[in-house]
Amino acid sequence: MLLDATMSCLVEFGHSDTTTQRIQDEAGVSRGALLHHFGSKTELLVAAIHHIADIRVANIDAMIADLGDGPDALRDMVTALRQAMTGPPFQAALELWTASRTDPQLREALLPAERRLGQRIRAVFDEHSGISDPRDSELAFESLLALIRGFEITRNMRSDQRVADLVIDDWIARASAMQD
Repeated sequence: MLLDATMSCLVEFGHSDTTTQRIQDEAGVSRGALLHHFGSKTELLVAAIHHIADIRVANIDAMIADLGDGPDALRDMVTALRQAMTGPPFQAALELWTASRTDPQLREALLPAERRLGQRIRAVFDEHSGISDPRDSELAFESLLALIRGFEITRNMRSDQRVADLVIDDWIARASAMQD
């Protein structure tokens, strides 16, 4: 409840305006209840980091559950990753990434959760991309993440998402040429 409220506040108010008062109001708990579980805002944010990463991993696992190995596996995998890397959990993670740039304690807490998530995404990519050359696979993986993250970051500034779709289609065509 408190961790979901923290995620909601990060999305609605951003990191700088997410206060413990707002979180406890969102969760409908007293100050004492919040302090019983988390002694500080930093402790709460550290727990929220892991909670958000768990949600994102679960979202990815749900999206890829039915992926096959057929000719559309690459496109289906990219579509699943794009869907899993949207919405409140991703938006809350972005807030935490930005805040961690100048907050070493937050960054230290964020890195293990993001590494775990990155390993899961990489495993999904390796399983469904059909790209066996290690150099090609690394380039394709990193460029795909940069595209997906970049398009999600700029989503609210775009009135037309078709360009993003065209760029992803181009990436898929190029990655398909790398397949075995």
